[in-house]
Amino acid sequence: MEPHRTIPAPAPPGIVMSLSRNVEPLETASASAERPTCLRGVRLRRHADYQKAYAASRKRQSASMSWFLAPQAVPEGPRVGLTAGKILGKAHERNRIKRRLREALRRHVDLLPAGFDLILHPRRAVLTVEFSQLEAEVVRLLGQAKTLAAQMARNAPAKPTL
Repeated sequence: MEPHRTIPAPAPPGIVMSLSRNVEPLETASASAERPTCLRGVRLRRHADYQKAYAASRKRQSASMSWFLAPQAVPEGPRVGLTAGKILGKAHERNRIKRRLREALRRHVDLLPAGFDLILHPRRAVLTVEFSQLEAEVVRLLGQAKTLAAQMARNAPAKPTL
């Protein structure tokens, strides 16, 4: 005979109860209020934007990803794009790689160089590397991108005013 199981009391509104016994309940309302800005407004979305960025940039290498940095034709703010080709694995692995990178970028969205498009091509190592190491590499990469963006802005010819 199975032991008697007790059903927990319903959670108050705004509280998500965990099924685990050793975990504190998460408050949904305060979690969204404390969360830093998302990448919704700074993501590259259109294929044409990716193609323009590839054409105007040079490929650079990092320990766990390749990246491209290109100035925008009409500076409107920083934008970032992620790619994960089939060579990285099955769909669930590619999705996990992109989720991990998006989270690392979301935490440091303020480090993105304004007026530039940044495209990241992760390697399969992103899937297994410790998140703190991935985050540190993203911060280092964003610092390099910001320095390179400043150099590119200095070297760009001045646009004539009409």
